[in-house]
Amino acid sequence: MHDDALVNHDFHCPYCDAPLTFVIDTSQGSHATWEDCHQCCAPIQLEIVVSPMTGELEAVLTGRDDDVF
Repeated sequence: MHDDALVNHDFHCPYCDAPLTFVIDTSQGSHATWEDCHQCCAPIQLEIVVSPMTGELEAVLTGRDDDVF
C-alpha cells in the first residue's frame, strides 16, 4: 500500500450528526464497509466508489446500518 492511496474523507454521522473523518484506502478499489461513529458508536455503512481507470476516489456514500445502497 502506498501513502498516496490513502484519502481523508470528511462527513457527518447519519445518526448523531457528529463531524467525522475516516481514512479510505483507494488501493482496495470499490467496496462496501462499516465503521462505528466515534461519538455515538452507531454502525455507519460506507459505499466506496473508486475509478477503475485512474484509481481515484469518485464517491463515498454513507448511511445507517439498515439503509440499502
